[in-house]
Amino acid sequence: MHGIDDAQRWSVLALLCLAVVLSLTTWFSATAITPELKAAWHLSGAIEAWLTNGVQIGFVAGALASSLVNLPDIVRLNRLMALSALLAAAANACLLLQPEPVGLVCARILTGVALAGVYPPALKLVSTWFVRGRGLALGAVIGALTLGSSLPHLFRALSGALDWQLVVIAATVATIVGAAIFWFFAGEGPYPFGKAVFDPRQIGAVFRDRPLVLVNIGYLGHMWELYAMWAWLLAYARAALEAQQVSPAMASLLTFCAIAAGVGGCLLGGVLSDRFGRTFTTSGLMLVSGLCALLIGFVFDGPLWLFAVVAIVWGISIIGDSAQFSAAVTELGDRRFVGTALSVQLGLGFALTVLVIWLVPHVASLLGGWRWAFLLLVPGPFIGAAAMLALRRLPAAAKMAGGKR
Repeated sequence: MHGIDDAQRWSVLALLCLAVVLSLTTWFSATAITPELKAAWHLSGAIEAWLTNGVQIGFVAGALASSLVNLPDIVRLNRLMALSALLAAAANACLLLQPEPVGLVCARILTGVALAGVYPPALKLVSTWFVRGRGLALGAVIGALTLGSSLPHLFRALSGALDWQLVVIAATVATIVGAAIFWFFAGEGPYPFGKAVFDPRQIGAVFRDRPLVLVNIGYLGHMWELYAMWAWLLAYARAALEAQQVSPAMASLLTFCAIAAGVGGCLLGGVLSDRFGRTFTTSGLMLVSGLCALLIGFVFDGPLWLFAVVAIVWGISIIGDSAQFSAAVTELGDRRFVGTALSVQLGLGFALTVLVIWLVPHVASLLGGWRWAFLLLVPGPFIGAAAMLALRRLPAAAKMAGGKR
């Protein structure tokens, strides 16, 4: 019976990850075709950042609204994720209508709101199947998010000179298939969670708890870097390949490879975290990703293989620690306000990404090109690593990862 249960939970995890991969293709579907959209619709540079930032804003609003009404406890998780994925597909398909800039941004915001009903519930659902190996299971879901986020760049690379509409259609169809998998195959497991309610009155308690404050500083350092790198790596790679006299058409494939490599980072982060501890894993990966943010400017002019290696190592390390910050909150926080603590962490982190995504192209413009623009991202992971190492020295850190800190 134990073997059957094990087989069942791993098969559910595999199907859940497949559905997340397919659904999350809508997150960067517009970002992947930014050059084509700018040329076809004569968009201003200001709109470019909002193709990604609209999704970030919508995601924050959707996640906080869902927490306020406790939506995951009102609607069964698989149905919530399926209906949210269908809404994301519909919002993404609106790009085919070629709306005005305001309509375009609204469609991206609606996409973000919808994805808030996919990603956080997926983390909760997979936790109902895993007590042992939860770090690895959560890492697998984050890996699925990473692969899904990278797929539009692959769609763009494979479509070559064909119309940008094919990228939008591919992401929309993938998300509809993901919704079907959620509905029919993503049942809840035998270890249900109690209600993790967001209570605004308890926010102060989150900020008075020193271990939680350090975890959140670590998470903010991680988020300072992550989505800005994902959002602007295509533009950066196009500029770098042009400087190396390589066809900029390769930039989409390189961007896909760098972001998709993060799947391995997520699995590695889960294994290392369960074996060696949360603070060791998160601080180590952030130090590596911070060094990559620093080094990539030095290899901007090539050689191409070295530029690609730095980008791919960055892609692996930048996301590998992501799931462990949420895991740390569930282990360190008072059970009475763990739901509030998770909502605060998520809200602060994604709100910060809006600022950094907006800042990066302004830094590039100020510096006269993309080469050193990612220096803006360097402080985040180093500050985050320092916070997690400070947490490691506190007695409360023994509550994490079975005492492995």
